[in-house]
Amino acid sequence: MPWLWDARPGQTLRMPTRTLWRPVGPTELELLRASDWRSWPPRLPDQPIFYPVLNEEYAIKIARDWNVPAHGSGYVTRFEVDAAFAARYPVRQVGGRTILELWVPAEELQEFNEHIVGRIEVIHDFHTEPPA
Repeated sequence: MPWLWDARPGQTLRMPTRTLWRPVGPTELELLRASDWRSWPPRLPDQPIFYPVLNEEYAIKIARDWNVPAHGSGYVTRFEVDAAFAARYPVRQVGGRTILELWVPAEELQEFNEHIVGRIEVIHDFHTEPPA
């Protein structure tokens, strides 16, 4: 479990964090950019769950195999969240043994965002190849 420094107004804390990944398409990427890479946008009405994933390989697979065909590009983000806070959400196995997600109810996303440590970063990007 990583440890990161988190500068909050008036204090500096060292806290254990949990690394999470999330595959996103171009629209969500622009919303992340608009937040200065600090928070996830609110869910749409038909999206009751925010689900970051627990391993990079699974995030890559979704970004490459789902986001690219659906949107022309896909991105993998990585971020840290306060481990004690993240522990309130059970790990869900949604496929094979490495297909693991945290399920955060949409109504708790703002509070979840408040426990992100540092910034959300893009670590991989995938695009459709231009026609020959």
